[in-house]
Amino acid sequence: MNTKPDSSASEDLGVDFAEALAQGWLPIREVARQTGVNAVTLRAWERRYGLIVPHRTAKGHRLFNAEHVQRIQSILTWINRGVAVSKIKPLLETPQAPEEPVQDDWQRQRHALLLAVTQLAERQVDDLINQAMALYPPRTVCEQLLLPLLAELQTRWQGQFGAQLEQVFFHTWLRSKFGSRIYHNNRQLRGAPLLLVNQSQSPQEPCLWLTAWLASSADCPVEVLDGPLPAGELALAVERLKVRAVLVYSNHALDLSQLPRLLNAIDCPIIIAGPAASIHQARLSTGVSTLDVSWAEDPLAAHRELSRRELL
Repeated sequence: MNTKPDSSASEDLGVDFAEALAQGWLPIREVARQTGVNAVTLRAWERRYGLIVPHRTAKGHRLFNAEHVQRIQSILTWINRGVAVSKIKPLLETPQAPEEPVQDDWQRQRHALLLAVTQLAERQVDDLINQAMALYPPRTVCEQLLLPLLAELQTRWQGQFGAQLEQVFFHTWLRSKFGSRIYHNNRQLRGAPLLLVNQSQSPQEPCLWLTAWLASSADCPVEVLDGPLPAGELALAVERLKVRAVLVYSNHALDLSQLPRLLNAIDCPIIIAGPAASIHQARLSTGVSTLDVSWAEDPLAAHRELSRRELL
């Protein structure tokens, strides 16, 4: 198959969708699964920048082959190096790296967001995040933008006057933003949900909501309980919701004497996430060795673990 990714128009295969799939072409959903770039973003790359030009069936269905997938991986490589998606197309045609240093577009975006947060500019924060989410895969947005931004904010909030105001503002916005995304995704999804439980001492944990969003973006139904539960009620939630797995998030040390009681009644895979995973992993691995438990320090690690265990 001869793919021409930089052409101005896609080639019409002149066959129906089922016939094309039988010939080895990939639908957009499968390409999204293989690359981690969702269908909305793939269409945006095609429509706005001509980065990918899929073939089309007689009825207009987008179809991709191995060369398309390889090109998408090259695009992701440039994105992770900090190149704005709008500037990538010429780089794909260059056999060697550019001589001039690449300008880090992610740093620019983080600076703009940091400024918007300090000014409590909700609309600007929302617009900046919407732009990033329209052009980049969820995992990339999380890895390159949101997690580094949270780290910068945590440093800023150490002993800073107005820190609590900024923190409450941003965490409230983040929970509302991603909670809304998860809600709308759930309306379109079926099957057993992933249950995320916040066992932290504070509500609105941003990394809990980022983890939930990453799972939801992978077409996994998600239920979030943003507050700690006693052992018996956590087991009750698992029973009533008929969940595929439980992710317990904590930003502080757990009471190890209570942990087996909290988890023993849960008959499904368990992931312990957040700072508690790095604080206690060695001791927890011994204390709950009979349970189906794994560990993840941050949303990216949790997403990898859920994917590895085929829970997404």
